[in-house]
Parts: sequence; structure tokens; C-alpha cells
Amino acid sequence: MRTVRPKKTPRWLEAARLRKGPMPPGGRADWLARALGRAGVMPRAEAEQAIRDGRVEVGGQVAREPFAPVLPGVEVRVDGQARSLEAPLHVLMFHKPAGAIVAGTDPEGVGTVFELLREVLPEELRGFEWYAVGRLDRDTTGLLLFSNDERVLQYATSPETHLPKRYVVQVSGRPSKAALWRLREGVVLEDGPTRPAGARLRALDQVELVLTEGRHHQVKRMLAAVGYPVRTLHREAVGSLVLDVPTGHWRLLSEAEVAEGLGFKLAAAPGEGG
Repeated sequence: MRTVRPKKTPRWLEAARLRKGPMPPGGRADWLARALGRAGVMPRAEAEQAIRDGRVEVGGQVAREPFAPVLPGVEVRVDGQARSLEAPLHVLMFHKPAGAIVAGTDPEGVGTVFELLREVLPEELRGFEWYAVGRLDRDTTGLLLFSNDERVLQYATSPETHLPKRYVVQVSGRPSKAALWRLREGVVLEDGPTRPAGARLRALDQVELVLTEGRHHQVKRMLAAVGYPVRTLHREAVGSLVLDVPTGHWRLLSEAEVAEGLGFKLAAAPGEGG
């Protein structure tokens, strides 16, 4: 007999259930652990443990619930020290090497992109909770964006945004003009037809592919569908942001790069989610 596991309650719903009373005009409540991670006080997992250990005070009272709502302006102390929850928006680009997985843990023990990133970040940025903006397969290299604000992730990965992503793909064989035409028109996959893509040859066995959607293994499945299996896959651009750091390195993006390169402006971003 198959055991049905209960569904895990989303974090945003747990936080909403703990919120009492109406929101003040213009107020923006956040849950405590996420607020600490977003502001760079400590990563969210560490913040959750610190809260449960009674090390965090909110408004002069010890808070032991990581999902407790916290409003702007309230005094928050960690280990007796006042900490600001003002959270600057940070977005950084990272050059992902092959082998690392975009997940919290790696069952194969090779390592995650979060572990690699924290190894190279300076001390002042290690306290942030970093969210990977989208995913790359274990064997895929190239541009991976991170942000301390989940709204960047929501915006960039939304099906309505159609943010272009450019890949350079080494394939088996020499793609024909007919195959490139099929990629440009859209390929029918098992989960439905793809949006039209930008496709051109860079070399006899190298295809540049530009997608405006992000399905699971989409590049590999599209090229396999037209008869040219992928050998290596590299993402070199997202929006108009082009990867410009060496493998395993990173850099912070300027506010102008985020606004112009991704088309993301915090004031116009989607509302809170999970």
C-alpha cells in the first residue's frame, strides 16, 4: 500500500497564519528568518536556528518562531546587538563550473553552487540568503544569477516575462538549415510546443540558441528533437547581461545593469510570495 505523505505547508502560508491583525497602510510584513537573510544578518537556515535558540529579540521580546511577522521600523536584536533589517537589493552574476548542482544539497557529494559561491564571497556578503535565479543542469556551465531578494527570482522566472537566455551548444553532427529552421519555428516536445527560438550556427557543430522560456532540460530536448544531441552546453547571457567573469568567479551587478539588463525594477516587481 502506497503511503501518502502530507503536503508541506508553504513558508509564506505559515508566516501569514502567524500574522495578527490588518497590515498598516503601506506596511510590508516579512517573516523574521527571511528578513534576517535578506538583510545580510545571517543566512536563513542559520537565522531559523538562532531564533529557536532564543538569540533573537523583536521589539524587546525574545522571538522563537522563525515565521513570526516583522514590520519595518521594529527593533531587532541578535545576541543582544541591534541589527538593521534594511535590505539593499543585490544581484550578482556567477560563472558556474560543470559538476556543481543548483540545489541546497548534492546527493552525489560533488557540491552545490551555493557552496561554491560562499567560498569565494567576501565576509560582508556571506550573511545574505542567496537565491539562484533559475537553474542550470549539473553538466551545464555559464551564467547563473543570484539575488538576496526572492522577487528577482519571481520576476526572472515568470512565464510572462519571456526573459531571453542565450546558450552556446556543442552538438553531435553538423546541424542542417532545416534543423535550424525548426528550432526557430518552435519544436513540439512531450510537454507541448516550444516558443520560437533564435538559432544560428557559430561553427560546423556549434549552435547558438536563444530561448524565452525555461522548461526542464529544454535546450537538450529541443536539439535532440531535431536530431542533434547536445555534447556540451554553456549559457553566456541572460537578458542583455553577458557573462564576463572567469569560471568560479562572481561580481555584483549595478542597479543600472539590473534595471536595463533584466528589466527589473523593485518598485514595479510582483508582490510577496513564498
